[in-house]
Amino acid sequence: MAKDEIERVACRTPVEGRDGTSNIPVWKFDLLRAAILKVVGAAGPEGMLNKDLRDAVAAEISPEDLERLGKLGWHVVTVKLELEVRGEIARMDGKGPLRIRLA
Repeated sequence: MAKDEIERVACRTPVEGRDGTSNIPVWKFDLLRAAILKVVGAAGPEGMLNKDLRDAVAAEISPEDLERLGKLGWHVVTVKLELEVRGEIARMDGKGPLRIRLA
């Protein structure tokens, strides 16, 4: 299958003043969405630190899939932002480091 024939998900950002989308293959989106929702959900109502998300997601994905993904950090941020737009996860209010939780 040619690169332009691969089914993709348009990932948006919830940050005002920024527009545009990043299109990633569906298999990457689904893999990362499941891992993000699992680790954020496991953190409970106090949420988890955004800075810990990448490593927590990496622990949920097989070495083979990690290799196929490419830049994990970029993909995690891209999918996390789309999940915020969709209302599946949310940033927590308050001072200090950014925390995220299930919406």
